[in-house]
Amino acid sequence: MTQEEKFKKMTTADVRVLVSKLAIPTIISMLITTIYNMADTYFVGHINTNATAAVGIVFPFMAVTQACGFFFGHGSGNYISKELGQQNTKDASKMASTAFFTSLTFGFMILIVSMIYKTDLVNLLGSTDKIRPYAIDYLKYILIGVPFYSSSLTLNNQLRFQGNAVYAMVGITAGGILNIALDPILIFGFNMGIKGAAIATSASQIVSFVILYIGTTRPNNIHISFKEYTPCKLYFKEILKGGAPSLLRQSIGSVTNVAMNFSAKAFCIYAGFDKEAAIAALSIVAKVTMFIYSVIVGYGQGFQPVCGFNYGAKKFKRVKDAFFFSIQVTTVFMIVMGIIFAIFAPNIIGFFNNDISQVRSQVINIGARTLRFTCMTFPLMGFLVLSNMMMQNLGIAVRASLLSIARQGLFYIPLVMILPRLFGFTGIQMCQAVSDVFALIISIPLTISVFKRELNEKLM
Repeated sequence: MTQEEKFKKMTTADVRVLVSKLAIPTIISMLITTIYNMADTYFVGHINTNATAAVGIVFPFMAVTQACGFFFGHGSGNYISKELGQQNTKDASKMASTAFFTSLTFGFMILIVSMIYKTDLVNLLGSTDKIRPYAIDYLKYILIGVPFYSSSLTLNNQLRFQGNAVYAMVGITAGGILNIALDPILIFGFNMGIKGAAIATSASQIVSFVILYIGTTRPNNIHISFKEYTPCKLYFKEILKGGAPSLLRQSIGSVTNVAMNFSAKAFCIYAGFDKEAAIAALSIVAKVTMFIYSVIVGYGQGFQPVCGFNYGAKKFKRVKDAFFFSIQVTTVFMIVMGIIFAIFAPNIIGFFNNDISQVRSQVINIGARTLRFTCMTFPLMGFLVLSNMMMQNLGIAVRASLLSIARQGLFYIPLVMILPRLFGFTGIQMCQAVSDVFALIISIPLTISVFKRELNEKLM
């Protein structure tokens, strides 16, 4: 498909069909990205609870790495989609190369600094004495894949914003399948324990990187070339404007997880729980909810190129139609998932922890109750995610950034300090649900104002 044919499809096809078609591969990509860590959690859960907790301790660090990839991928992708909407392929090509090579450089910087301070890092992330050896072993091998993970997410999003979600899906899916295959082989077959899980993850990330880079060389995709690398104020400003909400959303999520770990260590004693059991349970809930959350984000990513192309082509009604259709689909999905996950919460938590010790029952009890609290606000997630993505796509950086940090920063971090003092450990378990309600309260008026100022006025 030529760029002209792609432009016609993105600006004339039925938005309901278009968003859904683009969403399917992006949902798969997001699910596979989440499976990277979920696979480790499942197989490491056969070692012991401390190993499960170690993966949870390192999880916020992985989220920061992911945040860097999304920052450069979403920032450049938003710009690329709008430029392609105006049929300006040359400028889109320069942006793609600039963002990719900058992302790769940042990844290597994270690798070097984190390797030097790995012990301090796991302590900062909330490790206990029992968890620390496992966390260090896991982290030092995870770090090998960091530059490739970050830049592969940049490539993935650039391809997606071009309307080439299938190429993006293939790269991420291949790595995810490899990770799932290598985990049991390295952990149990080669008796490498938690080190094997980390090596499997890094190897799969490198494979994804290679496949995605090859995807950029395919006909009708924007090619990545160092000759097109054009570091300049304009491009970095656009990356910052379009990528800051993603960076804040992911980074604040990491800070939230760390705050939760420290709060859990402080208050679990009063509830009669082991520290390691509490951290393991909360980390499993975080992975499970992220798995469902990734479906909503994936559907939103199917909406984004439609939004960007049509906004660039000044077809504002199509932007609104695509937005409201996406809200309907994601809300219905989350209502169904909320009911299912609430019913089977103990089974889901138990699936990821196979420790035969007495601690396992604590993990299941803590995790199941926390998951059920979180399920209460699942139906809100479609609106929260889609409104944030729309603002990000339209270049309304300040409001998009505010919504990005609201759910897990502006509200969650203070609440995770306040609620446990009022309700004990239950306050930690209900914190995400309460935070989601507050996030919805501020997102509704912000979204209404965007429609009035950015879309309705331009339709007149």
